[in-house]
Amino acid sequence: MLNKTRSALGLAVAAAMLAGVAQAEEGKLYLFNWTEYMDPEIIEAFEEKYDVEVVTNYFNSNPEMIAKLNAGGTSQYDIVVPSNYYIPRMIETGLIQKLDRSQIPNFDNLMAQFKDPSFDPGAEYSAAYQWGTTGLVYNTETFPDAPKSWSLLFDPEVNGDYPFSMIQDGQVATGSACAYLGASFDCSGLDDLKNAARLLIETKNRDNFSGFTDGTPTLQQLARGVTHVGMSFNGDYLYFKDEDPETFEHLDFVIPDEGAEMWVDSMVIPSEAPNPELAHKFIDFILDAEIGAQLSNYNYYASPNEAARPHLDEVLTQPPTQPSEEDMARLVFTPSLSGQQLQTFQQLWSEVKAR
Repeated sequence: MLNKTRSALGLAVAAAMLAGVAQAEEGKLYLFNWTEYMDPEIIEAFEEKYDVEVVTNYFNSNPEMIAKLNAGGTSQYDIVVPSNYYIPRMIETGLIQKLDRSQIPNFDNLMAQFKDPSFDPGAEYSAAYQWGTTGLVYNTETFPDAPKSWSLLFDPEVNGDYPFSMIQDGQVATGSACAYLGASFDCSGLDDLKNAARLLIETKNRDNFSGFTDGTPTLQQLARGVTHVGMSFNGDYLYFKDEDPETFEHLDFVIPDEGAEMWVDSMVIPSEAPNPELAHKFIDFILDAEIGAQLSNYNYYASPNEAARPHLDEVLTQPPTQPSEEDMARLVFTPSLSGQQLQTFQQLWSEVKAR
């Protein structure tokens, strides 16, 4: 997804190889995670318990994450936190290694549905970290009677002339277009994907389209009034709202009635991780009941940890962290694409970005 020249890619690979050598240093854990997703106090507690140093690098999207792994990052990081639909691709291409469950006794704390997920049967390669939803965030002053619908993005009569953005992740953007057109958010058929691509091209060519933007930068743009509607994540929305309630007073998060995405972010170990033993210790640490609750209480996302439930803040037991029953019925996983299906999608998304 990242457009690099051959020379830039070569430099990135060389830099990653050098970093990998430097990072194969004992007593250090290299974490590659989403921004604003980890309580610094958890890191400090892990460092103190195991007398190690945690070095964290950040990404804002799955495409950015996998591009860095493909450019040599498998020997650069010990723990990576991808979303569910990228995990089968990472398994198939050998980017991650199987977990040694004997080193993760706290795995038993996970809820049943996260012990055998469809994207990683038996959870052989991944351990659930957090789960959440992708929806719309909009300015309630700009749209006082806004429908709970993707039409806020795709219907010019609803959106008017107000600046808006769409998410950078191609599959998630395509899913929203599919849902608006009456197909399911998890559409993967060729005709549905083509129809969604046409709508995305038409939408991005409107004068008030501000660009493809990742979830966290979208919230920052909305807060500054640069855009008035965009796609982001429920936990990020609550996190920023708590940090700056006055600015976020007029911003609301909704799950569109046409359907939207439920996702699971999981901890995986790259195939050439410098410190896999320490990585297993970190996964087990995060799956502790109290640490799991501390994590969710910090980032406002739902915990997959059954044992953490008694320790969760009340706000995490209600929408938007815990969707209503009606919204849950409309949530689906973004599909994991591979082979010819993935190639077709990538061609269509390239057209969307280019035209």
